[in-house]
Amino acid sequence: MHAPSPVPLSLKSYRRITVKIGSALLVDRAAGLKRDWLEALAADIGRLAQGGAEILVVSSGAIALGRTILGLSRKALKLEESQAAAAVGQIALAGAWSDALGRHGLKSGQILLTLGDTEERRRYLNARATISTLAKMKAVPVINENDTVATSEIRYGDNDRLAARVATMMGADLLILLSDIDGLYTAPPAQDPNATFLPLVERITPEIEAMAGGAASELSRGGMRTKIDAGKIATAAGTAMIITAGQRMNPLSAIERGERFTLFKPSSHPVKGYKTWIAGQLEPAGRLTVDDGAVKALMSGKSLLPAGVKLVSGNFSRGDTVAILSLGGREVARGLVAYDAVDALRIAGLKSAEIDSVLGYHGRSAMIHRDDLVVGDADQADGG
Repeated sequence: MHAPSPVPLSLKSYRRITVKIGSALLVDRAAGLKRDWLEALAADIGRLAQGGAEILVVSSGAIALGRTILGLSRKALKLEESQAAAAVGQIALAGAWSDALGRHGLKSGQILLTLGDTEERRRYLNARATISTLAKMKAVPVINENDTVATSEIRYGDNDRLAARVATMMGADLLILLSDIDGLYTAPPAQDPNATFLPLVERITPEIEAMAGGAASELSRGGMRTKIDAGKIATAAGTAMIITAGQRMNPLSAIERGERFTLFKPSSHPVKGYKTWIAGQLEPAGRLTVDDGAVKALMSGKSLLPAGVKLVSGNFSRGDTVAILSLGGREVARGLVAYDAVDALRIAGLKSAEIDSVLGYHGRSAMIHRDDLVVGDADQADGG
């Protein structure tokens, strides 16, 4: 017998909520936009906004909607075809959100982000200021990846992690991922009939990560793996996260009615301010593998010194975010590195006093200073 969700849960207790909607929930391959469903969700958002909550929407669906409008086949699209579909779909999607929210007395504003808008510090602050100003003006920000201009890859990787990045950037209390599955199971339920539903996740451990399966639908590109990644970003910054089925009408009201969902509790020691940006970086520019002594030093609040670095990988520059791995391959921290990759390779394993003679200039004693470090939970650092 599956366990029920930890209910009831009143969304009214949250001050700022980020809601992520997947493409498959919004767009039907044959019929296009699911207007009745969107209207029901807008009614939920209107009710919460009337109660004083600030709602941020991260909405997928531009490419999927553009495909139906343009009559494109189900075959895989070339990059330029995806960009064209996004250009057409984004107009229709923004208009649909504006209409649906407007019927509940809400204004809306469209925000299109590229990867650099959240990963580069100055652009991150600019995006945060714009979204914050919209919220102050009582307009609902409707946020999506700017798929029309992405060139190296059409997406962040998924809108789950984008939503987590937005939620932490804006200091949201809660992130809700509306999905085509009603929560986290011990194994993909479509493949394993003995999979057990997990109503509450106290902390994302390696065991929880191992439960993530692959993408579950044709139109939705994010699977449980990306949702767990989103959970790590969100909970580390003190944001609770819910995964729940979005197909039902009024899916936010369904949470409050006690229909099934998985709640991920926020960290009891969340990172704040400047370190939220570091911790939420989606893709580190490089990786530093360190010895056990360095891991212990990091866990006790010390800087990462070159002596503890065993392996340097990636083509990063000074000031980039890099991941710090244990010898077992487990990520234990992230931080802003003080050296370019070439120089980091040269001084890895050396004592701080040896740096100047090797580099030929006076370098910093720490590979990453503790002020620029975000360390994970100590009991997760051993790779087990």
